Amino acid sequence: MTIRSNEASPLRERLRAALPVAMKARDRAATSALRSALGAIDNAEAVDGSEVRAGAIETSPVGLGAAEVARRTLTESDIEAIIRTEIDDRLTAAKEYDSLSGGTDRATLLRAEAAALTVHLEQR
Repeated sequence: MTIRSNEASPLRERLRAALPVAMKARDRAATSALRSALGAIDNAEAVDGSEVRAGAIETSPVGLGAAEVARRTLTESDIEAIIRTEIDDRLTAAKEYDSLSGGTDRATLLRAEAAALTVHLEQR
């Protein structure tokens, strides 16, 4: 993938490109955060079941792909909002772990995950 230096790549592409790098570097926090964030984006694109028509088999569409429904299209700002939510969730959970005895290791990991996502969010 070639990206011109004067163009910012979309956030989703930056996250996807960063995942194998984090995996090769054995960066557990970044790998976990990137996988989770990409999964959250994919989930946001999914069509909820209420949008799919149900009915008798006789009235169902016929043919390959006839019953498929297109996934939602997310804008760049939608994806940024999802990533911001992922970051906020991790920071909130880290604060909760801080209040528990013995939860500092998990809090540290959650903050590292939030930082790994923040880096990609700030690259514009």
